[in-house]
Amino acid sequence: MKLPVLAASMLLAFSTATQAAAQASKPFVWENATVYFLLTDRFNNGDKANDHAFGRKDDAAKLRGFMGGDLAGITAKIKEGYFKDLGVNAIWLTPPVEQIHAPTDEGTGKTYGFHGYWARDFTAVDANLGTEQDFRNFVETAHANGIRVLLDVVMNHTGPVTPTDPVWPADWVRTKPKCTYKDAPTTVDCTLVDNLPDILTNSNANVALPPALVAKWKKEGRYEREVKELDAFFKRTGYPRAPRFYLVKWHADWVRKYGVDGFRADTVKHTEPGVWKELKQEASLAYEEWKRANPAKRLGNQPFFMVSEVYGYSINHGRSYDMGNNVTVDWLANGFDSMINFSMKSDAAQGYEKLFSEYSKALQGPMKGYSVLNYISSHDDGSPYDPARQRPLEAANKLLLAPGAAQIYYGDESARLLNIEGAEGDAKLRSFMNWDELAANTQRGIHRVGDVREHWAKLGRFRAAHPAVGAGVHQMLASSPYTFKRTWQSGGVSDRVVVALDLPNDKAVPISVAGVFNDGQTVRDWYTGKTAVVNGGKVQFGTAAPVALIAQD
Repeated sequence: MKLPVLAASMLLAFSTATQAAAQASKPFVWENATVYFLLTDRFNNGDKANDHAFGRKDDAAKLRGFMGGDLAGITAKIKEGYFKDLGVNAIWLTPPVEQIHAPTDEGTGKTYGFHGYWARDFTAVDANLGTEQDFRNFVETAHANGIRVLLDVVMNHTGPVTPTDPVWPADWVRTKPKCTYKDAPTTVDCTLVDNLPDILTNSNANVALPPALVAKWKKEGRYEREVKELDAFFKRTGYPRAPRFYLVKWHADWVRKYGVDGFRADTVKHTEPGVWKELKQEASLAYEEWKRANPAKRLGNQPFFMVSEVYGYSINHGRSYDMGNNVTVDWLANGFDSMINFSMKSDAAQGYEKLFSEYSKALQGPMKGYSVLNYISSHDDGSPYDPARQRPLEAANKLLLAPGAAQIYYGDESARLLNIEGAEGDAKLRSFMNWDELAANTQRGIHRVGDVREHWAKLGRFRAAHPAVGAGVHQMLASSPYTFKRTWQSGGVSDRVVVALDLPNDKAVPISVAGVFNDGQTVRDWYTGKTAVVNGGKVQFGTAAPVALIAQD
């Protein structure tokens, strides 16, 4: 029976208000974060006036040019409630810094720096993405909606050299040899690819500012200000004016000026490990300074957060990553709080219990006190889980219910395709967000994308309200239907949940909650919104659904 529109609206409003209250009652912990990762240029176009900055043209190979997404577009979606409805409590955006102006070809066609990893000026917002005020608006709007910001930062390279984007001096960068990735020296003391100058992060020699940067800043009328700030930084810290310390200062400035809550560090294993500890120290100082100056805008009082991209790292590596030739590195001892887990997208092929129990064992054992950021697809991983999006509900179950933090790559929740015909290399993974398919509720396999998104949203909101999901201890309760519990406690606050998966679609069935919730207690299923009373160690909700997300609040 369909409810009248007014009654349905009132029920939805009550459910949303109840869920919002539950989310507010439990603390945010990074170990349970739901991080939405997006390429700013590929997400949403909020200002068409900035689509062609610096004379850039629409002449790139397929999916290799700027496509109009910008900071204003992200801000608009925050205001619409898009992220909050998904349960997202952190946004990781690709570097917003000014990119090389011209295109280059790495063998996959003419490509512009739409992705943010080809810096020309680490201190400026790229005009294709917006202005400094646009970035400030984005961060402040995110914070006002309970969402933290993770800024993607690069310490080891500049952008490629083009006729209009000159190479930095030889005391700043090396241009050869190219990395062969056999051991630490052939991973660190080299360029990632041809024509990608590698910053001399091992140098302690004093260097002058790159002439191209000096000329640029003078033209923009900010040279004296930038130099004055650099002088003050080096005087305060006592650091040599070596290349990496310029970058430390420049990256920390994004924290001091705007209040970003953490860094996602790019290409981490291509620098000396200690570089990141130096960056963490300065970024943390900047964060505390910003919080003191902006008490009404900060979210909680957590310390500055850093998660590392060590390409190929798996949760099974724990705290020892093999660089080759008998050299291992504990990246978590070098400034990081979490590691991106590259094995999740292949581990997801396992059954639920094997996946969940092994991850819980790792996080409650060798990784205790730290975490991983799991993903099933990403911007540069050519082997995503389910690229044709034929199993989007299972993908959501495994990603959003696995122990650890979860990274939703833009479009995971809307079954955005990852095998775009005609695109080469990683461009296949970087199509524009499929807003049109969401609006039309397009069919994708046996599902419609709107239904897929709603499934992701239900799981996401449950995660956001319950730190036990990602940060808690896992234990299976029953094998049929597959049911597990998660329990979490920290600082006098506790949380416990029960989840059942692969339930029959045609009838409601009893679910075991014994040892978690007592007989006579009323519990809620966050998937259907129904409540029920525990009886005989089990609970049964009146509505059939494929998943049950059970908690007391």
